[in-house]
Amino acid sequence: MSTRETSAAADPVIESRAQLLAPFENGAKPPEQWRIGTEHEKLVFRTADHGAPTYGEPGGIRDILLNLREFGWEPVEETGPDGTVNVIAMRGPDGTVSLEPAGQLELSGRPLETLHETCAEAGRHLDQVKAIGQRLGVGFLGLGMWPDKTRGELPVMPKGRYAIMLRHMPKVGSLGLDMMLRTCTIQVNLDYGSEADMVQKFRVGLALQPLATALFANSPFLEGRPNGFLSYRSHIWSDTDPHRTGMLPFVFEDGFGYERYVDYMLDVPMYFVFRDGRYLDAAGLSFRDFLAGRLPVLPGELPRESDWIDHLSTAFPEVRLKSFLEMRGADGGPWSRICALPAFWVGLLYDSSACDAAWDLVKHWTVEEREALRMAVPRLALDAPVPGGGTLRPLAARVLEIARAGLTARRRLNASGDNETGFLDTLHQIVESGKVPARTLLDRYHGEWEGDVSRVYRDSF
Repeated sequence: MSTRETSAAADPVIESRAQLLAPFENGAKPPEQWRIGTEHEKLVFRTADHGAPTYGEPGGIRDILLNLREFGWEPVEETGPDGTVNVIAMRGPDGTVSLEPAGQLELSGRPLETLHETCAEAGRHLDQVKAIGQRLGVGFLGLGMWPDKTRGELPVMPKGRYAIMLRHMPKVGSLGLDMMLRTCTIQVNLDYGSEADMVQKFRVGLALQPLATALFANSPFLEGRPNGFLSYRSHIWSDTDPHRTGMLPFVFEDGFGYERYVDYMLDVPMYFVFRDGRYLDAAGLSFRDFLAGRLPVLPGELPRESDWIDHLSTAFPEVRLKSFLEMRGADGGPWSRICALPAFWVGLLYDSSACDAAWDLVKHWTVEEREALRMAVPRLALDAPVPGGGTLRPLAARVLEIARAGLTARRRLNASGDNETGFLDTLHQIVESGKVPARTLLDRYHGEWEGDVSRVYRDSF
């Protein structure tokens, strides 16, 4: 989740709808300026007992963050309600390393031109945290969800917005606390060239997001046992908060564009307002009231442009629009799949012929069919039924060939003359075998692990 460093006092007050549209309009870029931003989270555990380290314990999350200084990273601090100054992130040569609600560690990488650069960035980050972990006695796990921890066994990080969200989540869904405390994801952020280009990419991304969820399904355990799902992380999102999640049917309606997304975001309830270095609890309140000067926590005050940017980060649909598009469907995983997710979406969305071909596969699906697929995938992954008959696996093979053609057409070569298509190899292997990562884990659980899910820690990063 995003990390705020400064208050909004110096920002322009929002006085027109044009200011609400500006982040989306200003995000449009010519193709030569399109970049790839990859975010990936990891579970952190003590190697001695597999427990989740707290923020302040020796060798805990704060120490992990501060040890990144040896690699050129600098701390980002936040003052808590009691006046305590906490390190909540590190800024550095490869972007931002931040702490998630229960101490999951996230790299939000820089916008990069090629997948070769993206994968090298992920590799550097993992090398750095593994080196730190060896000294501090911690390891890192690439899964979509904690395999054995209850909510009560997990710490809460001292970041202001998390306290507000943790109080609010149980009021709007039964699984929101699990989303915050127990899950990890991989995400890729991509550019668009115009409003029309954004619309097509948004539609392709939403329609095929269940396929990404299936290919990356990697969360089959809950509190030490199989949970009946292949991507329990994805299932959690189905009962987190209906006001700010889901497949956004309006994206497929005639006339969709920046204006309609503004209306959607104005209807998403608020979480907070950031003032004077602190988060004010505005959970459940209306940004429309804020625009009218009627927000109870700041009576008479109008929102600043940075308040709107903050608010845009508090909706969690399967694809999210800010000044770029965020693809949000994948479970966390190891290095090869961190590289594979951006390859999948860049191949489909950064070549116009590939994007058109992908849209041709899904453009006839109805709202009900898209929703049915999204709800079936967490349990069935590639065996989920698709509109028109059959299962997701043959469709996955076709989509991967389109993505491969898109990457080939990009002609982004590394020093050895290789293009970017090799980053899809792990996904081709999954489709050819029909075995998503979660099924491999379940095979081990029922086989060599002999029902002991703690064996998963041996396969950490």
